Amino acid sequence: AWCLKCQGCGSSSSSSLSIAWPFLSIYRKVKRGSLDVHPTEKALVVQYEVEATILGEMGDPMVGERKECQKIIRLKSLNANTDIATLARRVVEECRLIHPSELPEVEQLLFYLQNRKKPDKQEKHSPRDLTPFEGMEEANINSIDDYVELLYEDIPEKVRGATLILHLARNPDNLEELLQNETALGALARVLREDWKQSVDMATTIIYVFFCFSSFSQFHGLVTHYKIGALCMNITEHELKRYDLWQDELQKKKKDPDNQNVKKEHEKALKKYQGLLSKQEQLLQVALYLLLNLAEDTRTELKMRNKNIVHMLVKTLDREDEELLVLVVSFLKKLSIFLENKNDMAETYAVEKLARLLACDHENLLNTTLRLLLNLSFDTGLRSQMVQAGLIPKLSSLLADEKQGQLCMCILYHISVDDRFKSMFAYTDCIPQLMKMLFECGESHMDPELISFCINLAANKRNAQLICEGNGLKMLMKRGLKLKDVLIMKMIRNLSQHDGPTKNLFIDYVGDLAAQIGAEEREEYVIECLGTLANLTIPDLDWELVLKEYNLVPYLKDHLNPGSAEDDLILEVVIMIGTVSMDDSCAATMAKSGIIPALIELLNAQQEDDEFVCQIVYVFYQMVFHQATRDVIIKDTQAPAYLIDLMHDKNAEIRKVCNSTLDIIAEYDKECERKIQSEKFRWHNAQWLEMVENRAMGDDGEPSMFGDDGEPFMHSGDILERPDLFYTAADGTISPEFFTDYQNGDIGQAGGFPGSMNMDMFGQSTVTPGQRPATAYGIRPDAQFFYSYTGAASR
Repeated sequence: AWCLKCQGCGSSSSSSLSIAWPFLSIYRKVKRGSLDVHPTEKALVVQYEVEATILGEMGDPMVGERKECQKIIRLKSLNANTDIATLARRVVEECRLIHPSELPEVEQLLFYLQNRKKPDKQEKHSPRDLTPFEGMEEANINSIDDYVELLYEDIPEKVRGATLILHLARNPDNLEELLQNETALGALARVLREDWKQSVDMATTIIYVFFCFSSFSQFHGLVTHYKIGALCMNITEHELKRYDLWQDELQKKKKDPDNQNVKKEHEKALKKYQGLLSKQEQLLQVALYLLLNLAEDTRTELKMRNKNIVHMLVKTLDREDEELLVLVVSFLKKLSIFLENKNDMAETYAVEKLARLLACDHENLLNTTLRLLLNLSFDTGLRSQMVQAGLIPKLSSLLADEKQGQLCMCILYHISVDDRFKSMFAYTDCIPQLMKMLFECGESHMDPELISFCINLAANKRNAQLICEGNGLKMLMKRGLKLKDVLIMKMIRNLSQHDGPTKNLFIDYVGDLAAQIGAEEREEYVIECLGTLANLTIPDLDWELVLKEYNLVPYLKDHLNPGSAEDDLILEVVIMIGTVSMDDSCAATMAKSGIIPALIELLNAQQEDDEFVCQIVYVFYQMVFHQATRDVIIKDTQAPAYLIDLMHDKNAEIRKVCNSTLDIIAEYDKECERKIQSEKFRWHNAQWLEMVENRAMGDDGEPSMFGDDGEPFMHSGDILERPDLFYTAADGTISPEFFTDYQNGDIGQAGGFPGSMNMDMFGQSTVTPGQRPATAYGIRPDAQFFYSYTGAASR
């Protein structure tokens, strides 16, 4: 008892003390330790050590113990006008644990406390540091039985007993001893279970005791044993319902603001409500903190989820207490890494409630909220909710914040992945801020999040115009070419794909880009430069001069061989050939160099890759516009045969480009025209042709495969040479001219039979010269898009 008494009051400062008992004596020695300021309060903390020894009858030491203690000297009167020297002398005189020689150090510490900045008025302590009931007597571990007896009395005594036990539990050194006292813990659990509705203070204090245990993983089994977690869930749910009732009552009393009596009642109710709310939020804070600690075990977390913990936490986001909000958002952040919890947050529209927290001044709350939003931003549906909640301008305004800017950029990057939302960035100050950050990097390393975000934004036409404003494109080209930065060049490549004034800005940089294409450069760098050039479908650009000056034709031909380079580079070479083939002289140069057979060979090798097939067919499409290359393709290669085979490919983009190419070929070559018409007819009437060819004799008198004269019904020729199968000359209902018009496709212009018409009848657009197929860069034609929540639900 003597040691704990000294620890509590610290009144004795003698270096040694001997107490004589019959046959025994106790020797105690106090050793002074360090002196420091309190981290949060206006107080000094004195550390000291107590060493006790029990001496036997002969003076020999029998039992010895050593314990570290501390004394807190609170200086409530300390302010800006306090005389530091006088106060320091008074402290030294009244506290015997401080030696007079330490007076200068005391003065220095007091001066620091006097000038220390006050913490934010809205900032509160975390539950671990709370002292909800001050002014109580100091607790003694040896009096634990007395405190337990108080738990069997009335509510005020129960509160007092629980508070004294809490004072013991807040010292981690006492937890092991309290753990052994099953009576005390059982009594606390029983009182909480039976009487928690009768006193908020009592419930808060008892939960706080178990919270002290929950702060250490090894004691989680104890808390689970007494089912404190389930009790906290029930208490939280009940308090949230009470909060709703309070709100309803206040609204009812606020109906008639002009009535003085009603106004007074409302003010009185509001004052009472604020007091109740303060206590309730303290209870919620301790209960939720305990649940957060227990959620370290994923099995326990799953049980909480089954009891709608996510819904409770989202509902708590309506509160104003910032420390409680920090705890709630932290809890949600931990839960958000699991799919089921994330879906619950989507159902409860947590994003809308989190959006209002972005305007707070509480740094910790803002940071935690952004981290939660970052976790949620990986989900497509939740990104849509973020946009609807107006997060893009809010997050854009925080990009300049040194502490929060990185998190904001990551969230915005995820939003920018969706093409639906790219255009929204043009109406914020996001792009100017990003360009400023890009140029501030100079030649130093650039954050991957920053450049990735810019690459996504550059894929939108309006954003590209804002990026290129002023010296934007010039600065990007200068950095990209000087540092050979692949990511910057990827951004430039995205900028170059937009038609209009943006694309014309690249004319000044064609030579610089062409100079980068060579075997000595890195492949990934060449891919971006080549892709940028391939996007420049500008009619006034002299591609023949570019090809000659930079000797690009041998490079392009050599890289058409399968396996000569990575597929990505070979594909860009094909796209580049398609772009330069728009020019008549360039197309002729390509044909003379033997590129067309190389393309056919590549088509054979990459026939399973729709991207390659589409771009090679587009090259043929460009070349058949020119007389020199058209004759080579039709007469000297097997390209028409390949195109006929691809005419009914499963990929819509390939079919579109292929049909447009065959239409041009059919105009200049009658033999190809007949083959194309025949193939189209066979395709559109395949079911009918199969029926005609398979007609057989049946016992039930069905038509046979032989005519009336016994000759074969099909003869030995092609069925398409049998005009009597297509029209009836006797009644003149369908004429041979109709069939001719049908084969030529003319009937599609005036109506006809939709069931067997070509694609033009259904409004399918055809590719015009210079128009790049949709698969040139980005999504492959067979790529599957993710279903939205609405689409998935309706299936």
